[in-house]
Amino acid sequence: MKNKAHTICIIIMSLLFPVFAARLADWQLVHGEEYRELAAREGTVSVTTEAVRGEILDRSGKGLVTNTAKRKIVIDKTKLSDDEILRLSDIIKSCGDKLNDDLSADGVFTLADDVSRRCVSAVSEQTQGIDGVEVQTYHVRSSSQPTLAPHILGSVGAISAEEYDALSDKDYKLTDSIGKFGIEAACEDELRGKSGRRIISGDSASGTEARRGNTVWLTLDSELQKATATALGENVTAAKNAGADDCESGAAVMLDVSDFSVLAAASCPTYDLNRYSSDGSYYLSLAENEAAPMFNRACSGSFACGSVFKPCVALAALSDGIITPETTIYCARCYDYYPSNVVACMHYHGSENLFTALAHSCNVFFAETGRRLGIEKMSALAEKTGLGEYTGLEIEESRGVLAGRDSESWTDGNTVQAAIGQSDNAFTPMQLATYTATIANGGRRLKTHLVKQITDYSRKEVISKTAPGEICDLGVKQEYIDDVNKAMLMVTQDPEGTAYSEFSDFPVEVGAKTGTAENAGSDHAAFICFAPFEKPEVAAAVIIEHGANTKFAMRTAKEMLRAYFESKPPQN
Repeated sequence: MKNKAHTICIIIMSLLFPVFAARLADWQLVHGEEYRELAAREGTVSVTTEAVRGEILDRSGKGLVTNTAKRKIVIDKTKLSDDEILRLSDIIKSCGDKLNDDLSADGVFTLADDVSRRCVSAVSEQTQGIDGVEVQTYHVRSSSQPTLAPHILGSVGAISAEEYDALSDKDYKLTDSIGKFGIEAACEDELRGKSGRRIISGDSASGTEARRGNTVWLTLDSELQKATATALGENVTAAKNAGADDCESGAAVMLDVSDFSVLAAASCPTYDLNRYSSDGSYYLSLAENEAAPMFNRACSGSFACGSVFKPCVALAALSDGIITPETTIYCARCYDYYPSNVVACMHYHGSENLFTALAHSCNVFFAETGRRLGIEKMSALAEKTGLGEYTGLEIEESRGVLAGRDSESWTDGNTVQAAIGQSDNAFTPMQLATYTATIANGGRRLKTHLVKQITDYSRKEVISKTAPGEICDLGVKQEYIDDVNKAMLMVTQDPEGTAYSEFSDFPVEVGAKTGTAENAGSDHAAFICFAPFEKPEVAAAVIIEHGANTKFAMRTAKEMLRAYFESKPPQN
């Protein structure tokens, strides 16, 4: 019997041991941290340390959106007497710092924000050996030049319920902030970082440290951006003072032809990014402003562009054999092939070929060329150059409107209007700059981009770099591209060229095209260009909305080019 009982005991123990072992493992390994936290809850403080958001820099490392370290006094009222809190409050006030309004809060709370170094020293000295007082560092985010590029940089705001639901798998909290638009939104994953948590129990502390967000380097040149914004604003004002009473706005863009990086992108009117983020009444005034200063005209504004579309028509017609550089078309100031779509020209030009027609911006030449070419071939090449297409930007942009492709109805007569940049054609300044850079780049269109590279917060480790990516090749013979480029040079160098008055004495040869576009109100003034002519480095596009006279768009571009070339180191 003894042996039988002994055997039964062994069997029972053999069955129970795995159960006890599994339970012990569950207590210690699976839920150990949870149970330790529960056991230590009395007298334990849990402190969340927020991640420092990554900074945004220009191409050379100058700060565009940066963080400023500040200090605050945090107390735990459960560990301090009323007299100690009162004495601490008196120390803070004696240093000239302000206490927070709500001192009635229980538990852990902030007694004073943004305290001075003097205050930090005084509090640290007077509270040695006193538990429940802590000086914490936090960061305030702001723009060093808040009106320079707010449309590009964007802002951070409180996460919405919809955003929270969509990002539930990315460890966001309802109290978190998130990028709302611009680079702040486009690079949210890189900029955000990761919060940490400290569990403080008695004299011990444990938990995870916060990880700072990465730093985003933009392709923008802050000095060139400043020169662009200044020139744009001055010429919008000049156009208004010259009689275009409805002229209030415009946009200007410059790209690096070698990689299609955005060197400058200004939208006028602009606004103060710091006040936008912190001043409710200021935001309301922006929202009510009829000039729509918060609208990013450089990337999202689609404008009728007029004759700056003509180089595209010329390139398509040459490529398809519709014309040769020597083909002549007679201009008698009126083109009435389609009586319902009569095209008027600014001058009586007589016989025009490709070079003179582009230099003089002859509507008759391009209306007839467009009629022979047809809208399908015209639109097909326009798409390849980036007109009516997303450019590849990291931030929000409009696709624009391409006549024929995006039109609800079409007649042959509409084609002649499209060929001179009218009809439904409406493009963004960013698209116009991309189109110009594509022609200047031998017909290779690259992805237009604003981000140069991503580094860690310290800026020491490069995490990723943006490599130029080819979107398409126009498939046009280089000789035809050369012909169009030569014709664009004549726009600035021929005494009868439409940009000769502004660029004949410019120290660098510039290929260009002017444009005025009919619309409700004063005409839009448009200008595209690339330089230097022999080996293009930059391409630019300017739209002065309701600017009436192209000279204001030309003068904006000239100042942009001047700023670019004057900033270059002298060549040996």
